[in-house]
Amino acid sequence: MSSKKSARVVVAEFMDADAITALAARFDTCYDASLVDRRDELKQRVADADALIVRNRTQVDRDLLDAALKLRVVGRLGVGLDNIDVAACAARGVEVIPATGANAAAVAEYVIAAAMLLLRGAYASSAAVGEGAWPRAKLSSGREVAGKTLGIVGFGGIGRLTARLARALGMNVQGHDAQISSGAPIWAAESVLCCGLDSLLASSDVVTLHVPLTVTTRHLLDAQRIARMKPGSVLINSARGGVVDEAALADALTRGHLGGAALDVFEHEPLAAGSALAGCRNLILTPHIAGITAESNVRVSTLIANKVSAALQR
Repeated sequence: MSSKKSARVVVAEFMDADAITALAARFDTCYDASLVDRRDELKQRVADADALIVRNRTQVDRDLLDAALKLRVVGRLGVGLDNIDVAACAARGVEVIPATGANAAAVAEYVIAAAMLLLRGAYASSAAVGEGAWPRAKLSSGREVAGKTLGIVGFGGIGRLTARLARALGMNVQGHDAQISSGAPIWAAESVLCCGLDSLLASSDVVTLHVPLTVTTRHLLDAQRIARMKPGSVLINSARGGVVDEAALADALTRGHLGGAALDVFEHEPLAAGSALAGCRNLILTPHIAGITAESNVRVSTLIANKVSAALQR
């Protein structure tokens, strides 16, 4: 069993304080939430590290792995692994541990809240009303979520929890997942209609994406697929930015083909000033925080601290 002195843990992005304390009680722990921004120093710090804990910004690539010859474990404070070269880690015997399920509730709530905001379209009026305007007629045609159809692309844990919240609000739910057959029991168990992607896009009032970024999902929603979406529908992406063609989305919003969109993730983060999305109507932009709440940060951090500790003590 590894002792505190014989195992070193480097945490390169923000983590809950209690989880850091728990790690430090067992191992030699270096915690610096800004280390991700100092690549050369990060490479120096991981030179003698047994474990590295990151979020989505640290690139755990071959270059970093070459500098971390003792590395045994990479803990991911989240679920997406596109910033981690999983194949290179496997080739070197480095275990990759994501925080599967720990932030699902936060993401699902983000999706439902965004859907309600975009369909109702009434919540950007505070400034006008505060200045004496009264846009009651203009804002009286908002839509309710009850009775609308939610289309979920990617039916893993987050997609399934989102479906449950949507059904509780009276929404009809349909889903598409290239990895799950149409006859799989999970569809009936979750009371979700399985359908093809093009059919889902054409018939959903709200489309939410929950797929990883891979060669096959990059620009999954390109100009052609966005054009197939139901007129006036809204798109929510809290998965990975590269899944949506941002220029094509901006065009659809500008032309009024879509009723709105909420993006928490972008092809390049931070989103550059003056991007195609700047100034688009009915667009909500957030800085990759759908899965981060006070509660989810505790769950994610605790889970990874425990799993990394267990891996180091094997």
